[in-house]
Amino acid sequence: MSSVKTLELPSGRQVPILGQGTWRMGEDRSKRKTEMAALRLGIDLGMTLIDTAEMYGEGGAEEVIAEVIKGRRGQVFVVSKVYPHNATRKSTIQACERSLQRLHTDYLDCYLLHWRGSVPLNETIEAFQTLRRAGKILDYGVSNFDTADMKEAFGLPGGDEIVTNQVLYNLEHRGVEFDLLPWSQNHGLPIMAYSPVGHSRAGQKALLGNRAVRLVAERHDATPAQVALAWLLQRDVIAIPKASNLDHVRENCGALDLRLTGRDLGELDDAFPAPKAKVPLEMN
Repeated sequence: MSSVKTLELPSGRQVPILGQGTWRMGEDRSKRKTEMAALRLGIDLGMTLIDTAEMYGEGGAEEVIAEVIKGRRGQVFVVSKVYPHNATRKSTIQACERSLQRLHTDYLDCYLLHWRGSVPLNETIEAFQTLRRAGKILDYGVSNFDTADMKEAFGLPGGDEIVTNQVLYNLEHRGVEFDLLPWSQNHGLPIMAYSPVGHSRAGQKALLGNRAVRLVAERHDATPAQVALAWLLQRDVIAIPKASNLDHVRENCGALDLRLTGRDLGELDDAFPAPKAKVPLEMN
């Protein structure tokens, strides 16, 4: 098993390139033990980046994570996100405090605006800076921001201190490659890909059942999900797949050992062509 490579954020801090998502966790108490076991194994395997949000289970996912990171907070890179309707100067700080309480920690490694709402961006960034000065968050960023949004944010005081943008990105949804990904790379800003192996049951089935993906997987004695993850990881994109059982966690981690060849990448490009024009940012 390969160790998890890290990427350097603009702030200079290191973040694992493969992490764990928690969307839909914390919604059903009967699944809590299984969810906690999956996250713990992921940390043991080096996937120490855990992504969550106040929206996930209305705080339930954060409560699951609190149990998992008890006694090992220093090992884990915790990302949470604030609702757009909570993104005012005052409410961002209050929302962060609630997340910290649910997580039983006194700081977040990174705090993101979940998506753009009606609150002016400068208010949210000011609140992020206040939280960072107080030591409540170490870095801040955004999620579901398109290129124009990023340019606007970077034009605001403190906007150029955003360290990541979390977006929907996978083999089937490559729209960010036309301008958002190049813009981000030019600014040394890592992209964090959510839903890296599909963002719906139907989408995941189509992606993982695709003939080209399956052929590449067979060639490497890997699984289709590992191919989809390796494709992102080789682009120096941070991937945060969700895994709710131990086998799935091990499968995700196995993507670190998979090195796709030029032939593999060409076949995947043929099956999932890169965009030739601007595509509106897709969200999940």
